[in-house]
Amino acid sequence: MILVTGGAGFIGANFVLGWLRDSGEPVLNLDMLTYAGNLDNLADLRSDGRHVFVHGDICDRALLDRLLTEHRPRAIVHFAAESHVDRSIHGPGDFVRTNIEGSFTLLEAARAWWASLAEAEREAFRFLHVSTDEVYGSLGATDAPFAETHAYQPNSPYSASKAASDHLVRAYHHTYGLPVLSTHCSNNYGPFQFPEKLIPLVINNALQGKDLPIYGDGMNVRDWLYVGDHCAAIRAVLAGGRVGETWNIGGWNEMPNLAIVRAICALLDELRPDPAGPRERLITFVKDRPGHDRRYAIDARKIERELGWRPAETFETGIRKTVAWYLDHGPWVQRVVSGAYREWMERQYGR
Repeated sequence: MILVTGGAGFIGANFVLGWLRDSGEPVLNLDMLTYAGNLDNLADLRSDGRHVFVHGDICDRALLDRLLTEHRPRAIVHFAAESHVDRSIHGPGDFVRTNIEGSFTLLEAARAWWASLAEAEREAFRFLHVSTDEVYGSLGATDAPFAETHAYQPNSPYSASKAASDHLVRAYHHTYGLPVLSTHCSNNYGPFQFPEKLIPLVINNALQGKDLPIYGDGMNVRDWLYVGDHCAAIRAVLAGGRVGETWNIGGWNEMPNLAIVRAICALLDELRPDPAGPRERLITFVKDRPGHDRRYAIDARKIERELGWRPAETFETGIRKTVAWYLDHGPWVQRVVSGAYREWMERQYGR
C-alpha cells in the first residue's frame, strides 16, 4: 500500500485513479476536503476495496501516526497543498499552515515511522514530495528554462510556502537520512481541475456566455503539462528515482495565456457552437495581479535521460481531451461551482 495525501484534489485524484488502474496496489488516501478537494473526483472508486479514504488533516500528528501504524505504507506521495496564487495573495495564512506546517508534520511522522521499520523496509521506503516550478521565480523572454539546479526565487506567498516545504524535505534527507524524492511540475491541466484555474475557468465561463478574464496583456507564458503525463512521471520517479534527487516535469509546451484562451474558444466553437458568435468576443482583460511572474519554462531533460519519461500528449491533443471532458461532465462542474465559489470569482475578477 502507498499513502497519498491530497488524493481527492485535482492532481491527486488523477494520480490515485491512474495508480489503481495501472498497478492495482492499494492506496490510503488522506484528504482534508477543503474547497478544492472533492470526493466526486473519486466516484469510480466508491466500491473499490483497494481505495481507503480518510477525511483528515496532514497537520494532525496523532492521526498520521495512527494511519502509518495501521496501514504500513511502503511510500508516501505528498500532493496535499494550497495551490492557487490568487488565493495566497488574499489569504496567505492558509498556505503557511498547510504547505509549511502540514509538510513539517508529515515529515516528522514519516521520519518516526521510517525509523521503526526493519532494515529491508527502511531501504525500500520512499517519501515523494510534489512541488512546483513557481519556486524558481520568473524568467525573461530569452532565459534558459528552469533546470533542477536553478536558484529559488519565489515571488508569491504560494510559491514561498512551497519553497519552504521543499527545503524541509531536503533537510530531512540530509539531516536524518529520510529517503526522499522531489518533483517540480509546470502548469497542469485536465479532468477534475477546480474551475478557478485558467483553463477550466475559461471553459466554464465560455459555455455560459460570460467574460473570459485575462490578467494584464495576456502574454504571461507558462509551460503546460497534461495531468495524466504528470502522474505518469511521478510513478516513474517513485519506481526508479535516486534518493535525495529532484526532477523537473514539464510538457514542452510554452504558451502565453492569451493563446491558451483563444485555443479553448476555437475548440468550443467547433464542438459546441454558440449561436451568438465566436467565443473570442468574450475575452476581457483585467488588472494584473500583484507579483505576476512573466514566464515559466521547464527543462525536463533529466527525467527523460535518467528515467525514460517524456509527455505523451502535445498541447493540441491534451487540450482537446480536456475540453471534451468538461463538455461531457456538466453535472460535475455544476456541483463544484457552489455559492462560495461564485462569491470568490466575483471578488477576484468582478469589474
